Amino acid sequence: MYCDVKEVEARDDYVLAIKFADGSRKLFDMKPYLDHSVFRQLRDERLFRTVRVAFGSVAWPNDLDFDPEALYDLGLPLDE
Repeated sequence: MYCDVKEVEARDDYVLAIKFADGSRKLFDMKPYLDHSVFRQLRDERLFRTVRVAFGSVAWPNDLDFDPEALYDLGLPLDE
């Protein structure tokens, strides 16, 4: 299933709170990815917090982004 990201918020401990086009809200933990490849630079919390919505997914400066399907499939439901 493919679902566009509509809103994203950086939370403490490298977690993203994400709202998708279908109205669902999920939490996605980025910590497991911070030791891999280009995502290492996101260990800088100031950079991590610059996350924004771009082209239906989440993105950071330097063309750093994350697969929206993975965000949707691996995210945990957020009940607020």
